[in-house]
Amino acid sequence: MIDLFSDTKTRPTPAMRRAIAEAEVGDEQKFEDPTINRLRERVCELLGKEDALFLPSGTMCNEIAIAVHCRPGDEVVAAAGSHVVDYEGGGPAALAGVMVRAVGAAPGGVPGTYDAAVLRAAVRGDSRYFPRSRLVCAEQTVNTAGGRIWPLAQMREVAQTAASLGLATHIDGARLMNAVVASGVSAREYAQGYDSVWIDFSKGLGCPVGAMLAGSREFVREAWRLKQRWGGALRQAGIVGAAALYALDHHVERLADDHANAQLLAREIAALPGVSLDPSSVETNIVFFDVAGSGRSAAAICAALEARGVQMGAFGPTVIRAVTHLDVSREDVMRALAALREVLAAS
Repeated sequence: MIDLFSDTKTRPTPAMRRAIAEAEVGDEQKFEDPTINRLRERVCELLGKEDALFLPSGTMCNEIAIAVHCRPGDEVVAAAGSHVVDYEGGGPAALAGVMVRAVGAAPGGVPGTYDAAVLRAAVRGDSRYFPRSRLVCAEQTVNTAGGRIWPLAQMREVAQTAASLGLATHIDGARLMNAVVASGVSAREYAQGYDSVWIDFSKGLGCPVGAMLAGSREFVREAWRLKQRWGGALRQAGIVGAAALYALDHHVERLADDHANAQLLAREIAALPGVSLDPSSVETNIVFFDVAGSGRSAAAICAALEARGVQMGAFGPTVIRAVTHLDVSREDVMRALAALREVLAAS
């Protein structure tokens, strides 16, 4: 099976498995796990933050950050279609008691982002009738926009505007390292001016599990309280922390291969009849395309592809997503394209 459904489908490489098997471990809750301690120091340096903590998932990173920054009844500003809005099971409301104000992009802006003017317009006035605007979230890269990259200047402008309005700031960095490799901008530069940020190890970096949330020492101290309360505390976490360290050493620069494979996929799909896709919109490892012109649904095409050994995801009645990653080679991309041509020709 050529699995293009998501970069979460990556599996540990043999070398990563050896790192896992040889990991030094201890009680992570007592700060006695040497591998997690090394990982924490590495991520703090990478992101330019004072402290960090290891968590089982990126969703837990987002939800803990929201709960630390906000109080029940507060409001979070985030882009429409972002992960905290659509893909965390209503977590901000259920776990932190906060509302999310979903905003659109500025005219001509990158979908899934917003600028300072949009932010200012979204912030509530000082009235007892309104929820209190408290936190601003940015997602880097933007999943539902096809892995698009928030421009650094725009992120800086949003952070500065938030600070001037007394709002906290947070980066959902699920694919932050994809943005780093594609843009040449460091993770530290993207994180500058943001109060909290996390990176995922289980997507493009190819680890089996885990993410790390970073911020000030006080922020992380409060995050630990919620990690404990919500069942995220771990014991010998160095087992998976070793995979993360291995990935940071060996799997970051190779993200460029995933981006090249995604661009190849996009160029070839754009040339197929009945398909709508702008290859220039593919900046990292995610490809969205619309098959409305084929006269068939996305679900039907994905089912036909799976029968031919290729998995993609239906993200709407006629929209399909394909994601390149560590387990997908250039040859796999060519085989997936051949299968897609065959499916579309049979329609």
